[in-house]
This record gives sequence, structure tokens and C-alpha cells, in this order.
Amino acid sequence: MGFCSRRHLFLTLCIFQLLTVVQRQVFDFLGFLWVPILVNFFQIILIIFGFFGAYQYRPKYVIAYLLWHLFWIGWNIFLICLYLNVSGLDHETNKVIKLDQTSGSWWKKHGPGCKVVNVEEPEYEGCLIDYIHVEIFQSGLQVVLAVINSIIGICLNRTFLEEDDTFDFIGGFDPQTICVT
Repeated sequence: MGFCSRRHLFLTLCIFQLLTVVQRQVFDFLGFLWVPILVNFFQIILIIFGFFGAYQYRPKYVIAYLLWHLFWIGWNIFLICLYLNVSGLDHETNKVIKLDQTSGSWWKKHGPGCKVVNVEEPEYEGCLIDYIHVEIFQSGLQVVLAVINSIIGICLNRTFLEEDDTFDFIGGFDPQTICVT
């Protein structure tokens, strides 16, 4: 019973993770943030790999999912540091997440309650939630989901590898029966 519940929890968290990454992907498309779009695309593919691996009892797919999560956690921690302007990083001028100066967070212009102050230089005021906090929350949520699902995935994968279903029938071609007597 414990094995199935662990597997179902992993699958449920994969679905939740997929929904949150797709939501993030949509808003990155709206803001023309091309590098995060590409990274989110790979995340979506590898979540599907992890889901398929857990559903079909394929440990190699779950391992690929877990290895990708090392990069995914690092990417999201980088985004958190970038939006907090840690150690000289500046999200306004950084070319890692936006390839041109016209792109930016969709939440900056269209957040709840935001109004344009100056048309020539886009300045916004009255925002109920600052876009920086929204981006940090999205990245933080992805880190939490990735860490939790990685821990569950490691336990699940260990169970998959311990309960190997290979069957060696009597008289098979294993080294003990091939010996010439």
C-alpha cells in the first residue's frame, strides 16, 4: 500500500507541477521572455518523462527527470537572485532572460491594479502586487515542487530498482546452468 501511495503522490505532484509550468510558460510568452520559454519547454517535456516513467514503472525516465531537476532548481534559484538584484544582478538590463530591451515580465505591465504613469518611459503605479514578488513566488513554488518531487522520485526509483521484475526460469542461460559438467 505504501508503494502505490508514493507513486500516486509523485504522479499527482507531476500533474500539479505541469500545470504551474504551463501557466508560467503562457505568461513568459506574453512577456516575450525567450530564454525562460525554452527552459520551461524542456521542463514540460521532462515532467512528462517523469510522469510516464512513474506510471509505466520505468526507472530510467524517472532518473532523467531527477537529473533535469538539478538544473531546474538552479535555474529558479538564479531567477530569484536575479529579481532580488543579488550580487550585482539586475533584472532590468540582464540579457539572460530577455534577448531584447522591449521584452519583460508580463506582470510588470498587466499586474492587478497597475496603471501607466508615463507613456514614453513605461512607468507603472498602483500595482497591488509588485511583479518582482510574482516572479519570485513562481520561481520559489517551482523550487519547492521540484525538491519535494525529487525526494519522492528518489524513494520511488529506489523501490522500482529493488522490485525488479526480471524472471529467470530454471534452465535459463545464466552462468550457473551453462557450466559443462
